[in-house]
Amino acid sequence: MQGDKTYWFPAKRYGWGWGFPSTWQGLLVLVAYAALLAVGVRWLLPQHHQGGFLLYAGALTVILVLVCWLKGEPPGWRWGHRD
Repeated sequence: MQGDKTYWFPAKRYGWGWGFPSTWQGLLVLVAYAALLAVGVRWLLPQHHQGGFLLYAGALTVILVLVCWLKGEPPGWRWGHRD
Protein backbone atom coordinates (compact mmCIF):
# COMPACT_ATOMS: atom_id res chain seq x y z
CA MET A 1 0.00 0.00 0.00
CA GLN A 2 2.99 2.30 -0.01
CA GLY A 3 2.41 3.08 -3.69
CA ASP A 4 -0.97 4.67 -2.96
CA LYS A 5 -0.86 8.42 -3.46
CA THR A 6 -3.38 10.66 -1.73
CA TYR A 7 -4.04 13.82 -3.68
CA TRP A 8 -4.68 16.98 -1.70
CA PHE A 9 -6.61 18.52 -4.58
CA PRO A 10 -8.78 16.31 -6.81
CA ALA A 11 -9.22 17.16 -10.47
CA LYS A 12 -12.38 19.04 -11.37
CA ARG A 13 -15.13 16.94 -12.87
CA TYR A 14 -15.70 19.43 -15.69
CA GLY A 15 -13.01 21.58 -17.28
CA TRP A 16 -9.34 21.88 -16.40
CA GLY A 17 -7.80 22.29 -12.96
CA TRP A 18 -8.47 21.29 -9.40
CA GLY A 19 -11.52 21.29 -7.16
CA PHE A 20 -12.01 21.83 -3.45
CA PRO A 21 -9.33 20.13 -1.28
CA SER A 22 -9.98 16.54 -0.27
CA THR A 23 -7.51 16.39 2.66
CA TRP A 24 -6.78 18.50 5.69
CA GLN A 25 -3.41 19.46 4.19
CA GLY A 26 -5.08 20.87 1.09
CA LEU A 27 -7.62 22.71 3.20
CA LEU A 28 -4.79 24.18 5.29
CA VAL A 29 -3.06 25.41 2.12
CA LEU A 30 -6.29 27.03 0.89
CA VAL A 31 -6.98 28.68 4.27
CA ALA A 32 -3.38 29.97 4.42
CA TYR A 33 -3.75 31.41 0.90
CA ALA A 34 -6.97 33.23 1.87
CA ALA A 35 -5.46 34.47 5.15
CA LEU A 36 -2.34 35.80 3.43
CA LEU A 37 -4.48 37.56 0.83
CA ALA A 38 -6.48 39.14 3.64
CA VAL A 39 -3.24 40.33 5.26
CA GLY A 40 -2.24 41.95 1.97
CA VAL A 41 -5.62 43.65 1.66
CA ARG A 42 -5.34 44.94 5.21
CA TRP A 43 -1.79 46.35 4.92
CA LEU A 44 -1.18 47.18 1.27
CA LEU A 45 -4.45 48.51 -0.08
CA PRO A 46 -5.20 51.15 2.61
CA GLN A 47 -1.79 52.68 1.87
CA HIS A 48 -2.68 52.90 -1.85
CA HIS A 49 -0.10 50.30 -2.92
CA GLN A 50 -2.30 48.69 -5.57
CA GLY A 51 0.70 47.67 -7.69
CA GLY A 52 2.41 46.09 -4.71
CA PHE A 53 -0.77 44.26 -3.78
CA LEU A 54 -1.13 42.90 -7.34
CA LEU A 55 2.45 41.59 -7.23
CA TYR A 56 1.85 40.10 -3.78
CA ALA A 57 -1.44 38.45 -4.82
CA GLY A 58 0.14 37.20 -8.05
CA ALA A 59 3.06 35.63 -6.16
CA LEU A 60 0.68 33.94 -3.69
CA THR A 61 -1.42 32.62 -6.57
CA VAL A 62 1.65 31.22 -8.35
CA ILE A 63 2.62 29.44 -5.13
CA LEU A 64 -0.92 28.05 -4.73
CA VAL A 65 -0.95 26.73 -8.31
CA LEU A 66 2.49 25.17 -7.78
CA VAL A 67 1.28 23.38 -4.64
CA CYS A 68 -1.83 22.20 -6.52
CA TRP A 69 0.36 20.97 -9.38
CA LEU A 70 2.68 19.06 -7.04
CA LYS A 71 0.09 17.69 -4.60
CA GLY A 72 -3.01 17.51 -6.77
CA GLU A 73 -4.39 15.00 -9.22
CA PRO A 74 -2.80 15.45 -12.66
CA PRO A 75 -4.75 18.18 -14.46
CA GLY A 76 -6.39 17.74 -17.80
CA TRP A 77 -9.60 18.49 -19.63
CA ARG A 78 -12.51 16.51 -18.27
CA TRP A 79 -16.04 16.38 -19.59
CA GLY A 80 -17.99 14.93 -16.67
CA HIS A 81 -16.76 11.36 -16.57
CA ARG A 82 -14.01 9.80 -14.48
CA ASP A 83 -11.31 7.72 -16.16
